Amino acid sequence: MPVKIRLQRHGKKGKPFYWVVAADSRAKRDGKFLEKLGTYNPNTNPASIDLDVDGSVKWLQNGAQPTDTARAILSYKGVLLKHHLLGGVRKGALTEEQVEEKFNAWLQEKEAAIQAKKDGLSKADADAKAKALEAEKEVNEKRIAAALPVEEEVAEEAVEAAAEETAPEAEAPAAEEAAKEEE
Repeated sequence: MPVKIRLQRHGKKGKPFYWVVAADSRAKRDGKFLEKLGTYNPNTNPASIDLDVDGSVKWLQNGAQPTDTARAILSYKGVLLKHHLLGGVRKGALTEEQVEEKFNAWLQEKEAAIQAKKDGLSKADADAKAKALEAEKEVNEKRIAAALPVEEEVAEEAVEAAAEETAPEAEAPAAEEAAKEEE
């Protein structure tokens, strides 16, 4: 029975989520599988991958062939490296302890690189938010500066209108007094 390590699609339309499975190559893509090896979520940045390394290595040693995408995922998580190192143990070139030591050193380097990428993404996100805030402040300042002359004109017009309203009232008693004096 030819076995493939491949992705089985789950999730909804436009939001894929995959299981990494070992399945008979004759089975349907989302059908029957022999063992679930992990998950892959490409919707996050960086993509989140949860994988059973030892189970994947066991299937590779038993002759399972990964698909192209599954091979990239296995390589990213170090499964292919561990499979390669265990080949050296079978040939007598390495010991189990050396394999674990090399694999753990590689994992630490990989985790540092992933963390650096996450830090870079969060810094870029923070910079973008800061730029957007500065642009928004600038637009608001321009809007306020443009509104001030208009408000001053409105205030001046209101003062003039108030002066005109009070002026006729002041002229009316003066006119009455002038009329009384003439009599």
